[in-house]
Amino acid sequence: MIYADNAATTKMSQAALNKMVSVANETYGNPSSLYTFGQKAKEALEEARADVAKVIGAEPKEILFTSGGSEADNQAIISAALLGKKAGKTHIISTAFEHHAVLHTLKKLEKEGFEVTLLDVHENGLVTPEEVEAAIKENTCLVTIMFANNEIGTIQPIREIGAVCRKKNVLFHTDAVQAVGHLPINVVNDNIDMLSASAHKFHGPKGVGFLYFKKGIRLSNLIEGGAQEKGKRAGTENVPGIAAMAEALKESAAKIEENTAKLTEKRDKLIKGLKEIEHSALNGDAVKRLPGNVNFCFEGIEGESLLLLLDDKGIAASSGSACTSGSLDPSHVLLAIGRVHDVAHGSLRLSIGEDITDEDVEYIIKSVKEVVTYLRGFSPVWRDLVAGKTQFILP
Repeated sequence: MIYADNAATTKMSQAALNKMVSVANETYGNPSSLYTFGQKAKEALEEARADVAKVIGAEPKEILFTSGGSEADNQAIISAALLGKKAGKTHIISTAFEHHAVLHTLKKLEKEGFEVTLLDVHENGLVTPEEVEAAIKENTCLVTIMFANNEIGTIQPIREIGAVCRKKNVLFHTDAVQAVGHLPINVVNDNIDMLSASAHKFHGPKGVGFLYFKKGIRLSNLIEGGAQEKGKRAGTENVPGIAAMAEALKESAAKIEENTAKLTEKRDKLIKGLKEIEHSALNGDAVKRLPGNVNFCFEGIEGESLLLLLDDKGIAASSGSACTSGSLDPSHVLLAIGRVHDVAHGSLRLSIGEDITDEDVEYIIKSVKEVVTYLRGFSPVWRDLVAGKTQFILP
Protein backbone atom coordinates (compact mmCIF):
# COMPACT_ATOMS: atom_id res chain seq x y z
CA MET A 1 0.00 0.00 0.00
CA ILE A 2 1.29 3.47 -0.92
CA TYR A 3 0.10 6.09 1.53
CA ALA A 4 -0.19 9.42 -0.30
CA ASP A 5 -2.53 11.34 2.00
CA ASN A 6 -0.13 12.85 4.50
CA ALA A 7 -1.94 16.20 4.38
CA ALA A 8 -4.87 14.43 6.05
CA THR A 9 -2.73 12.80 8.72
CA THR A 10 0.72 11.29 9.12
CA LYS A 11 1.97 8.10 10.70
CA MET A 12 3.41 8.65 14.17
CA SER A 13 7.19 8.51 14.18
CA GLN A 14 8.79 5.80 16.27
CA ALA A 15 10.48 8.41 18.44
CA ALA A 16 7.15 10.12 19.14
CA LEU A 17 5.45 6.81 19.86
CA ASN A 18 8.22 5.74 22.22
CA LYS A 19 8.00 9.07 24.03
CA MET A 20 4.24 8.82 24.37
CA VAL A 21 4.38 5.32 25.83
CA SER A 22 7.24 6.20 28.16
CA VAL A 23 5.49 9.26 29.59
CA ALA A 24 2.17 7.42 29.88
CA ASN A 25 3.84 4.61 31.80
CA GLU A 26 6.23 6.55 33.98
CA THR A 27 4.94 10.12 34.25
CA TYR A 28 1.22 9.58 34.66
CA GLY A 29 0.52 12.06 37.44
CA ASN A 30 -1.71 15.10 37.10
CA PRO A 31 0.56 18.09 36.37
CA SER A 32 -1.61 20.31 38.58
CA SER A 33 -0.91 18.13 41.66
CA LEU A 34 1.67 19.19 44.24
CA TYR A 35 3.09 15.77 45.09
CA THR A 36 6.05 14.20 43.31
CA PHE A 37 4.09 12.25 40.69
CA GLY A 38 2.30 15.43 39.69
CA GLN A 39 5.43 17.55 39.63
CA LYS A 40 7.23 15.04 37.40
CA ALA A 41 4.33 15.35 34.96
CA LYS A 42 4.57 19.13 35.24
CA GLU A 43 8.28 18.95 34.39
CA ALA A 44 7.52 16.84 31.30
CA LEU A 45 4.82 19.32 30.28
CA GLU A 46 7.10 22.34 30.58
CA GLU A 47 9.97 20.55 28.87
CA ALA A 48 7.67 19.91 25.92
CA ARG A 49 6.53 23.55 25.94
CA ALA A 50 10.13 24.72 25.79
CA ASP A 51 10.95 22.30 22.97
CA VAL A 52 7.97 23.43 20.87
CA ALA A 53 8.77 27.09 21.47
CA LYS A 54 12.40 26.65 20.46
CA VAL A 55 11.50 25.11 17.09
CA ILE A 56 9.41 28.14 16.04
CA GLY A 57 11.55 30.83 17.69
CA ALA A 58 9.09 31.61 20.48
CA GLU A 59 9.26 31.80 24.27
CA PRO A 60 7.79 28.89 26.28
CA LYS A 61 5.19 31.15 27.92
CA GLU A 62 3.88 31.99 24.44
CA ILE A 63 2.79 28.38 23.79
CA LEU A 64 -0.70 27.18 24.69
CA PHE A 65 -1.44 23.47 24.26
CA THR A 66 -4.72 22.60 22.54
CA SER A 67 -6.56 19.59 21.13
CA GLY A 68 -5.37 20.46 17.61
CA GLY A 69 -5.36 23.05 14.86
CA SER A 70 -9.11 23.68 14.78
CA GLU A 71 -9.25 24.62 18.46
CA ALA A 72 -6.15 26.79 18.08
CA ASP A 73 -7.68 28.58 15.07
CA ASN A 74 -10.90 29.21 16.96
CA GLN A 75 -9.19 30.55 20.06
CA ALA A 76 -6.84 32.83 18.10
CA ILE A 77 -9.55 34.34 15.90
CA ILE A 78 -12.16 34.77 18.62
CA SER A 79 -9.58 36.28 20.99
CA ALA A 80 -8.44 38.80 18.39
CA ALA A 81 -12.04 39.64 17.50
CA LEU A 82 -13.00 40.32 21.12
CA LEU A 83 -9.87 42.42 21.68
CA GLY A 84 -10.73 44.39 18.57
CA LYS A 85 -14.33 44.89 19.63
CA LYS A 86 -13.20 46.41 22.92
CA ALA A 87 -11.19 48.93 20.90
CA GLY A 88 -14.06 49.61 18.49
CA LYS A 89 -12.50 47.54 15.67
CA THR A 90 -14.74 44.89 14.14
CA HIS A 91 -13.26 44.20 10.68
CA ILE A 92 -11.40 40.96 9.89
CA ILE A 93 -9.49 40.03 6.73
CA SER A 94 -8.91 36.50 5.48
CA THR A 95 -8.93 34.61 2.18
CA ALA A 96 -11.58 32.64 0.33
CA PHE A 97 -9.66 29.36 0.54
CA GLU A 98 -8.88 29.04 4.23
CA HIS A 99 -9.54 25.83 6.14
CA HIS A 100 -13.12 25.56 7.40
CA ALA A 101 -11.88 25.90 10.98
CA VAL A 102 -11.16 29.51 10.02
CA LEU A 103 -14.02 30.15 7.59
CA HIS A 104 -16.73 28.77 9.87
CA THR A 105 -15.39 30.76 12.81
CA LEU A 106 -15.52 33.91 10.69
CA LYS A 107 -19.11 33.13 9.67
CA LYS A 108 -20.01 32.84 13.34
CA LEU A 109 -18.42 36.23 14.04
CA GLU A 110 -20.31 37.79 11.12
CA LYS A 111 -23.55 36.78 12.80
CA GLU A 112 -22.33 38.62 15.88
CA GLY A 113 -21.82 41.87 13.95
CA PHE A 114 -18.26 41.60 12.67
CA GLU A 115 -17.42 42.54 9.09
CA VAL A 116 -15.34 39.96 7.22
CA THR A 117 -13.42 40.54 4.00
CA LEU A 118 -12.37 37.38 2.15
CA LEU A 119 -9.65 38.21 -0.34
CA ASP A 120 -9.80 36.59 -3.75
CA VAL A 121 -7.06 34.09 -4.48
CA HIS A 122 -5.18 34.20 -7.76
CA GLU A 123 -5.18 31.25 -10.13
CA ASN A 124 -1.80 30.18 -8.74
CA GLY A 125 -3.27 29.98 -5.24
CA LEU A 126 -1.49 33.03 -3.82
CA VAL A 127 -2.43 36.38 -2.33
CA THR A 128 -0.08 39.36 -2.28
CA PRO A 129 0.97 41.62 0.60
CA GLU A 130 -0.23 44.58 -1.48
CA GLU A 131 -3.75 43.12 -1.63
CA VAL A 132 -3.74 42.60 2.12
CA GLU A 133 -2.58 46.17 2.73
CA ALA A 134 -5.23 47.58 0.40
CA ALA A 135 -7.95 45.71 2.32
CA ILE A 136 -6.92 46.98 5.77
CA LYS A 137 -9.23 49.67 7.16
CA GLU A 138 -9.19 51.88 10.24
CA ASN A 139 -11.35 49.34 12.09
CA THR A 140 -9.45 46.18 11.05
CA CYS A 141 -8.58 44.12 14.12
CA LEU A 142 -7.20 40.93 12.55
CA VAL A 143 -5.69 39.45 9.42
CA THR A 144 -5.78 35.63 9.35
CA ILE A 145 -4.15 33.92 6.36
CA MET A 146 -2.97 30.32 6.23
CA PHE A 147 0.76 29.61 5.89
CA ALA A 148 0.29 26.78 3.37
CA ASN A 149 -2.95 25.56 1.86
CA ASN A 150 -4.13 22.13 2.95
CA GLU A 151 -5.45 21.16 -0.48
CA ILE A 152 -3.23 22.71 -3.15
CA GLY A 153 -0.15 23.25 -1.00
CA THR A 154 0.60 26.85 -1.98
CA ILE A 155 2.85 28.76 0.42
CA GLN A 156 1.84 32.35 1.11
CA PRO A 157 4.32 35.26 1.52
CA ILE A 158 3.76 35.16 5.27
CA ARG A 159 6.72 37.26 6.35
CA GLU A 160 5.75 40.09 3.97
CA ILE A 161 2.08 39.92 4.96
CA GLY A 162 3.09 40.00 8.61
CA ALA A 163 5.23 43.07 7.97
CA VAL A 164 2.22 44.85 6.44
CA CYS A 165 0.16 44.01 9.52
CA ARG A 166 2.90 45.31 11.84
CA LYS A 167 3.04 48.56 9.89
CA LYS A 168 -0.74 48.93 10.16
CA ASN A 169 -0.84 47.85 13.83
CA VAL A 170 -3.16 44.91 13.06
CA LEU A 171 -2.88 41.46 14.66
CA PHE A 172 -1.75 38.72 12.28
CA HIS A 173 -2.71 35.07 12.75
CA THR A 174 -1.69 32.20 10.49
CA ASP A 175 -3.10 28.70 10.34
CA ALA A 176 0.20 26.87 9.96
CA VAL A 177 -1.15 23.35 10.41
CA GLN A 178 0.29 22.19 7.08
CA ALA A 179 3.53 24.15 7.45
CA VAL A 180 4.85 23.46 10.94
CA GLY A 181 7.42 20.66 10.85
CA HIS A 182 7.68 20.93 7.06
CA LEU A 183 8.86 24.49 6.49
CA PRO A 184 11.34 26.66 8.43
CA ILE A 185 9.34 28.99 10.69
CA ASN A 186 10.48 31.71 13.06
CA VAL A 187 7.56 33.64 14.49
CA VAL A 188 9.70 36.68 15.26
CA ASN A 189 11.39 36.96 11.87
CA ASP A 190 8.13 36.07 10.09
CA ASN A 191 6.18 38.83 11.90
CA ILE A 192 3.58 36.39 13.24
CA ASP A 193 1.42 37.32 16.24
CA MET A 194 -0.50 34.03 16.52
CA LEU A 195 0.07 30.62 14.92
CA SER A 196 -1.91 27.36 14.98
CA ALA A 197 -0.44 23.88 14.65
CA SER A 198 -1.52 20.24 14.95
CA ALA A 199 0.73 17.33 15.94
CA HIS A 200 -0.69 14.68 13.64
CA LYS A 201 0.44 16.64 10.56
CA PHE A 202 4.13 16.18 11.47
CA HIS A 203 4.21 12.58 12.73
CA GLY A 204 2.84 13.28 16.20
CA PRO A 205 -0.37 11.93 17.75
CA LYS A 206 -3.91 13.02 16.89
CA GLY A 207 -5.86 15.17 19.33
CA VAL A 208 -2.93 17.41 20.30
CA GLY A 209 -1.85 20.81 18.98
CA PHE A 210 -0.70 24.22 20.07
CA LEU A 211 -1.34 27.91 19.68
CA TYR A 212 1.53 30.39 19.66
CA PHE A 213 0.41 33.81 20.88
CA LYS A 214 2.81 36.72 21.09
CA LYS A 215 3.59 38.07 24.53
CA GLY A 216 1.07 40.78 25.43
CA ILE A 217 -1.91 39.28 23.58
CA ARG A 218 -4.75 38.44 25.96
CA LEU A 219 -6.50 35.25 24.93
CA SER A 220 -10.19 34.63 25.52
CA ASN A 221 -11.16 31.25 26.92
CA LEU A 222 -12.98 28.71 24.79
CA ILE A 223 -13.13 26.15 27.61
CA GLU A 224 -13.98 27.16 31.17
CA GLY A 225 -13.07 25.15 34.23
CA GLY A 226 -9.76 24.75 36.02
CA ALA A 227 -6.68 26.92 35.92
CA GLN A 228 -4.64 24.81 33.50
CA GLU A 229 -2.56 26.51 30.80
CA LYS A 230 -2.38 29.69 32.90
CA GLY A 231 -6.16 29.76 33.11
CA LYS A 232 -6.63 30.02 29.35
CA ARG A 233 -7.53 26.40 28.52
CA ALA A 234 -9.27 24.38 31.22
CA GLY A 235 -8.88 20.60 31.43
CA THR A 236 -6.09 18.31 32.57
CA GLU A 237 -3.34 18.42 29.98
CA ASN A 238 -2.68 15.36 27.81
CA VAL A 239 0.92 15.06 28.95
CA PRO A 240 1.83 11.88 26.98
CA GLY A 241 0.37 13.36 23.79
CA ILE A 242 2.02 16.73 24.32
CA ALA A 243 5.39 15.13 25.03
CA ALA A 244 5.04 13.02 21.87
CA MET A 245 4.13 16.11 19.85
CA ALA A 246 7.26 17.92 21.04
CA GLU A 247 9.39 14.88 20.19
CA ALA A 248 7.87 14.64 16.70
CA LEU A 249 8.32 18.36 16.09
CA LYS A 250 11.99 18.31 17.12
CA GLU A 251 12.59 15.33 14.85
CA SER A 252 10.75 16.88 11.89
CA ALA A 253 12.44 20.25 12.30
CA ALA A 254 15.88 18.64 12.35
CA LYS A 255 15.14 16.93 9.03
CA ILE A 256 13.43 19.79 7.17
CA GLU A 257 16.30 20.47 4.78
CA GLU A 258 16.85 16.78 4.00
CA ASN A 259 13.14 16.01 3.61
CA THR A 260 12.47 19.08 1.51
CA ALA A 261 15.15 18.10 -1.02
CA LYS A 262 13.87 14.52 -1.28
CA LEU A 263 10.17 15.35 -1.44
CA THR A 264 10.59 18.20 -3.90
CA GLU A 265 12.36 15.86 -6.31
CA LYS A 266 9.61 13.22 -6.00
CA ARG A 267 6.87 15.85 -6.17
CA ASP A 268 8.22 17.31 -9.39
CA LYS A 269 8.48 13.84 -10.96
CA LEU A 270 4.84 13.23 -10.10
CA ILE A 271 3.81 16.58 -11.56
CA LYS A 272 5.76 15.94 -14.76
CA GLY A 273 4.23 12.49 -15.18
CA LEU A 274 0.64 13.53 -14.49
CA LYS A 275 0.92 16.50 -16.84
CA GLU A 276 1.21 13.95 -19.65
CA ILE A 277 -2.49 13.18 -19.18
CA GLU A 278 -4.42 15.25 -21.70
CA HIS A 279 -6.90 17.83 -20.46
CA SER A 280 -5.43 17.91 -16.96
CA ALA A 281 -4.06 20.78 -14.90
CA LEU A 282 -1.91 21.28 -11.84
CA ASN A 283 -3.69 23.28 -9.14
CA GLY A 284 -1.62 25.93 -7.42
CA ASP A 285 1.80 27.40 -8.04
CA ALA A 286 4.33 24.90 -9.37
CA VAL A 287 7.17 26.18 -7.18
CA LYS A 288 5.68 28.01 -4.17
CA ARG A 289 4.08 24.88 -2.76
CA LEU A 290 4.72 22.36 -0.03
CA PRO A 291 7.44 19.85 -0.94
CA GLY A 292 5.09 16.87 -0.75
CA ASN A 293 1.92 18.30 -2.31
CA VAL A 294 0.58 17.47 -5.78
CA ASN A 295 -2.97 18.50 -6.72
CA PHE A 296 -4.46 17.92 -10.19
CA CYS A 297 -7.79 18.27 -11.96
CA PHE A 298 -8.74 15.83 -14.73
CA GLU A 299 -11.55 16.88 -17.01
CA GLY A 300 -14.38 14.43 -17.69
CA ILE A 301 -14.21 12.33 -14.50
CA GLU A 302 -15.43 12.34 -10.91
CA GLY A 303 -12.86 12.51 -8.12
CA GLU A 304 -14.69 10.00 -5.90
CA SER A 305 -14.48 7.27 -8.54
CA LEU A 306 -10.81 8.08 -9.11
CA LEU A 307 -10.06 7.65 -5.39
CA LEU A 308 -11.90 4.34 -5.10
CA LEU A 309 -10.15 2.84 -8.10
CA LEU A 310 -6.75 4.06 -6.90
CA ASP A 311 -7.51 2.44 -3.56
CA ASP A 312 -8.11 -0.83 -5.41
CA LYS A 313 -4.61 -0.41 -6.82
CA GLY A 314 -3.15 0.11 -3.34
CA ILE A 315 -2.85 3.91 -3.39
CA ALA A 316 -4.38 6.03 -0.62
CA ALA A 317 -5.06 9.55 -1.89
CA SER A 318 -7.62 12.33 -1.49
CA SER A 319 -9.69 14.73 -3.53
CA GLY A 320 -9.30 17.55 -1.03
CA SER A 321 -9.50 18.30 2.67
CA ALA A 322 -10.01 15.29 4.95
CA CYS A 323 -12.46 17.40 6.96
CA THR A 324 -14.89 17.57 4.03
CA SER A 325 -14.31 14.14 2.48
CA GLY A 326 -17.95 13.20 3.11
CA SER A 327 -19.22 16.09 1.01
CA LEU A 328 -20.16 15.79 -2.65
CA ASP A 329 -19.68 19.52 -3.20
CA PRO A 330 -16.61 20.59 -5.18
CA SER A 331 -13.67 21.93 -3.19
CA HIS A 332 -14.11 25.56 -2.12
CA VAL A 333 -10.34 25.89 -2.56
CA LEU A 334 -10.50 24.91 -6.23
CA LEU A 335 -13.49 27.16 -6.82
CA ALA A 336 -11.58 30.02 -5.17
CA ILE A 337 -8.70 29.72 -7.66
CA GLY A 338 -11.12 29.78 -10.58
CA ARG A 339 -11.81 26.13 -11.38
CA VAL A 340 -15.37 25.63 -12.63
CA HIS A 341 -17.59 23.08 -10.88
CA ASP A 342 -17.32 20.37 -13.53
CA VAL A 343 -13.52 20.50 -13.48
CA ALA A 344 -13.22 20.87 -9.69
CA HIS A 345 -15.18 17.64 -9.25
CA GLY A 346 -12.37 15.72 -10.97
CA SER A 347 -9.60 16.57 -8.52
CA LEU A 348 -6.86 14.48 -6.96
CA ARG A 349 -4.59 15.41 -4.05
CA LEU A 350 -1.44 13.41 -3.51
CA SER A 351 0.48 14.37 -0.36
CA ILE A 352 3.56 12.19 -0.20
CA GLY A 353 5.72 11.36 2.80
CA GLU A 354 9.41 10.91 3.40
CA ASP A 355 9.24 7.16 2.87
CA ILE A 356 8.17 7.42 -0.79
CA THR A 357 10.45 5.78 -3.37
CA ASP A 358 11.08 6.34 -7.06
CA GLU A 359 9.26 3.07 -7.71
CA ASP A 360 6.25 4.38 -5.78
CA VAL A 361 6.23 7.55 -7.88
CA GLU A 362 6.32 5.59 -11.13
CA TYR A 363 3.55 3.30 -9.93
CA ILE A 364 1.35 6.24 -8.94
CA ILE A 365 1.82 7.91 -12.34
CA LYS A 366 1.06 4.66 -14.18
CA SER A 367 -1.99 3.94 -12.02
CA VAL A 368 -3.50 7.42 -12.31
CA LYS A 369 -3.10 7.33 -16.10
CA GLU A 370 -4.83 3.94 -16.25
CA VAL A 371 -7.70 4.94 -13.99
CA VAL A 372 -8.33 8.28 -15.72
CA THR A 373 -8.41 6.53 -19.11
CA TYR A 374 -10.76 3.86 -17.74
CA LEU A 375 -13.18 6.37 -16.20
CA ARG A 376 -13.24 8.53 -19.29
CA GLY A 377 -14.05 5.44 -21.34
CA PHE A 378 -17.62 5.29 -20.07
CA SER A 379 -18.16 8.95 -19.07
CA PRO A 380 -20.98 10.66 -21.04
CA VAL A 381 -19.36 13.99 -20.18
CA TRP A 382 -16.11 12.86 -21.80
CA ARG A 383 -17.94 11.54 -24.85
CA ASP A 384 -19.61 14.90 -25.36
CA LEU A 385 -16.28 16.66 -25.01
CA VAL A 386 -14.56 14.39 -27.52
CA ALA A 387 -17.50 14.67 -29.94
CA GLY A 388 -17.35 18.47 -29.78
CA LYS A 389 -20.84 18.78 -28.27
CA THR A 390 -19.24 20.68 -25.39
CA GLN A 391 -15.97 22.53 -25.21
CA PHE A 392 -12.91 21.43 -23.27
CA ILE A 393 -11.97 23.74 -20.44
CA LEU A 394 -8.53 22.35 -19.64
CA PRO A 395 -5.90 22.33 -22.41
